[in-house]
Amino acid sequence: MQQITPFHVAIPVHNLDDCRTFYREVLECEEGRSSDHWVDFNLFGHQLVIHYKPKSEEGLHTNPVDGKNVPVPHYGVVLPWETFESFSEKLKSKGIEFIIEPYIRFKGEVGEQATMFFLDPAGNALEFKAFKDMGQLFAK
Repeated sequence: MQQITPFHVAIPVHNLDDCRTFYREVLECEEGRSSDHWVDFNLFGHQLVIHYKPKSEEGLHTNPVDGKNVPVPHYGVVLPWETFESFSEKLKSKGIEFIIEPYIRFKGEVGEQATMFFLDPAGNALEFKAFKDMGQLFAK
């Protein structure tokens, strides 16, 4: 697998202070640059930026995957297996309410992976996942 370069993603949040606390304290992301309208974070080596946007009345949309209702859109990081396990335990201990509890998706099939979904305080859906065999990331 080639060396991975960091991605950059900017997401809308309707309460910058609540989301800043969530990403810094709950997910334990290092905070970078900021202004009155946005904050940079280090999300497992990737650049996540929360930007203020007035609250939308649009509800959560989901699509079925492996018998679960997966929120769309969502973002996250593919983690090493051991990191996923410790991170999911840390989130449980902090009282995260999961949309989809940590579990093994496609068990015994091509693309078997650990995954979990939850929301940030602005309602943005996050997915973190892991593969025991990273060669399965794009397997058909």
